Amino acid sequence: MPAPEVSAEAMAARLSAVGLTTRMEEHARHTSIEAEVPESLPAGTWREVLEVVAMADRFGLLATSLGGRTLWAVVRKAVPATGDVRGPGHQR
Repeated sequence: MPAPEVSAEAMAARLSAVGLTTRMEEHARHTSIEAEVPESLPAGTWREVLEVVAMADRFGLLATSLGGRTLWAVVRKAVPATGDVRGPGHQR
């Protein structure tokens, strides 16, 4: 299980450093990171990419029949330590 302090921004920065263009999207409970993966990505770069996404809570690779490949990763946001964390619709 990845450490809760894993930063989605740091992951996106590392993916950018290996030449991938990343997109981040904030959601209520998680941050998602996506990057298009070119077919010509060298094996050494794949190793670095896999090290980065292994820090995420979930990750995967979506490959289409048209040859496009999108890498995705999800990093959960920390749950508040105090207050009602059950969310709307679950109030007492």
